[in-house]
Amino acid sequence: MGHPAGTPPWVREIATVGNGPGWFEPNGVVWAVHGDVSTIVGGISALFELGTHPSAWAGVERHSNFQGDPWKRMAGTSQWVLVTTFGSAELSERTAGWVRGLHTKVQGSDDKGRAYAASDPKLLRWVFMALADGLLASAQAFNRTLVPRFGKRWADTYVHDWRRGAEALGATDLPSSAAELAEALEAIRPDLEQVPEYLSEFVLVPPGLNALEERFYAGLSNAAKFLVSPTVASLARVPGRSVGGVERTLRLQQARAQLGLLNAVMGRLSPVEEAARYRIGLGPRPIWL
Repeated sequence: MGHPAGTPPWVREIATVGNGPGWFEPNGVVWAVHGDVSTIVGGISALFELGTHPSAWAGVERHSNFQGDPWKRMAGTSQWVLVTTFGSAELSERTAGWVRGLHTKVQGSDDKGRAYAASDPKLLRWVFMALADGLLASAQAFNRTLVPRFGKRWADTYVHDWRRGAEALGATDLPSSAAELAEALEAIRPDLEQVPEYLSEFVLVPPGLNALEERFYAGLSNAAKFLVSPTVASLARVPGRSVGGVERTLRLQQARAQLGLLNAVMGRLSPVEEAARYRIGLGPRPIWL
């Protein structure tokens, strides 16, 4: 699943394009959340939530090869999140413009005749909410450094600050705190629908993995289903984070161990954060550059 030539070009651009810290404060909350391996579980949790919006799912299903090559679709979303988090303002603006251009091509009607467009500010708002909720829930579950570094209100800071990325794509009326995010999810629930059973099963174990990868991914996705917002969990066909019990505890413990293993293998800093630190003079030149 890695890039065939090693470090992908967009990571190199984080190190070399533009000057200055970019949209978000170096060593700030957004850097801390998006630079942590817990985003893997958070991204899966967000996928469970995203599919409950019929317009969002129609756009993905009809305008991408998500089911045939889910990793390409997910890699595209990850690239946008990481570039706009760690890239310079110049690179972030360029990437946002590229995404806006892609969105103009994603429009149509779903099976019930309801129009959708990826550039719709309301739909972009939903995508932000689902992503923010998934990444926030995972950070709260697995990243124990955030309260000591940023205080008990770090989640509010995260939601407030990360709006910048979604606003650059055209999203409006975004929640600005963790409480507002929960309220916004509750308010939008009448627009959501239960996902097809095949979709929830697909998110749990997508195709294209060997036996070892499938087992590892399943450990993370089975934890992610316990981090989904209780507002949309039943629609996503998962327990959600309001459900306690032994299974939830065991799933989260297993995922925590897996993430710890990834941290040990990958090192303290990801390549994207190494690239950003080098660009702004906070770190050495990466060996891969």
